[in-house]
Amino acid sequence: MNMMDDMETKAMLSRSWNGTSSSVGGSSTNHQRRRRPAGKQPPRRQKSIRQDIGRAAAETYLVTHLSFTLLRCLGVGYRWMNRLFALACYAMLLMPGFLQVAYYYFFSSQVRRSVVYGDQPRNRLDLFLPTTSDGQKPVVVFVTGGAWIIGYKAWGLLLGRQLAERNIIVACIDYRNFPQGTISDMVNDVSEGISFVCNNITDYGGDPKRIYLMGQSAGAHISSCALLEQAIKESRGESISWSVSQFKAYFGLSGGYNLFNLVDHFHSRGLYRSIFLSFIWICNYSIMEGQESFEQFSPEVRVKDPSIRDAISLLPPIILFHGTSDLSIPSDASKTFADALRGVGAKAELILYEGKTHTDLFLQDPLRGGKDDLFDHIVSVIHADDKEALANDAMAPPRKRLVPEILLRMAHHISPF
Repeated sequence: MNMMDDMETKAMLSRSWNGTSSSVGGSSTNHQRRRRPAGKQPPRRQKSIRQDIGRAAAETYLVTHLSFTLLRCLGVGYRWMNRLFALACYAMLLMPGFLQVAYYYFFSSQVRRSVVYGDQPRNRLDLFLPTTSDGQKPVVVFVTGGAWIIGYKAWGLLLGRQLAERNIIVACIDYRNFPQGTISDMVNDVSEGISFVCNNITDYGGDPKRIYLMGQSAGAHISSCALLEQAIKESRGESISWSVSQFKAYFGLSGGYNLFNLVDHFHSRGLYRSIFLSFIWICNYSIMEGQESFEQFSPEVRVKDPSIRDAISLLPPIILFHGTSDLSIPSDASKTFADALRGVGAKAELILYEGKTHTDLFLQDPLRGGKDDLFDHIVSVIHADDKEALANDAMAPPRKRLVPEILLRMAHHISPF
């Protein structure tokens, strides 16, 4: 494909996204109000349902279009077909829980969907708000995973719902995925989303002095890159729209922080080296923009650079969580990152969960209900300085089970992640 063809392809993708953006963000933009005859009320529920259906149709079309572009880049071989089949089975097994949280996502008055935070495609975020409005609430800015390819803000709705039940606001940031964007686009999008939250969360009842940043899987990688890049800019006196000092802590869940170590592992899992190392002839670009960019987007490597020592001192406390049976990203990825951070004087803590897989901590355990060690640990850190909140947490009823145990066990074994 020549340069002109590539430009036309990108223009077509941009037009698709721009067309979708207006419908996705429609609920969050200003609308002109029309005068209505006295006594005549509009069919609000029907209008809302029509908007939801239109939004879902537009996003389905866009995701399908980009999926075909992605498949042209990856090639459709046995390994990918096998994983897609496993993913379909995995989703079906967990469907009872997905349907319940999806109903909450689309119909709860506590969810603000698709709030616009920037002018690029997919610059949207979802806000999950507590039911009470007594005082400012702590805030978690969450960046979802998805192998840099299938990430989407709605993947964080389960976490958002459960943290909102503990009086914590959650902002789930969406960002461009490959092949619509590469890693620098993703980091820029997330940084702009973080800026929006830091500067506007008081409008939604959030406390700007109690903000936490969290990422899962690829989202942990992207958010850690954004955090470190911002610390470097701040240490050099560059113009910034948000400060790392606004964050009380960073939570990294099942993340990978050193691309040099992960490429071979990803290749064995079906995410081929060519996607990371070189520009693919069909797409004309790669996720990580070639091997020359690996150091820039490997926080574990970058923190060891003596020239950014001043930036390291600005980082908030970092807590990394990982399951020891994670096959998608080995738990050593978090261990070596924690060691690197401690080695340069940063505050870092590593918590490992024996026998947990890549999706156990983020999906199966929350869907199981009852006690959840990861969730309880995160809440305890956020509420550490709030005795009343800690007392309420101690009296909180057990969380509801959303999926039968037998289905969760089957999903554990069939998960493609």
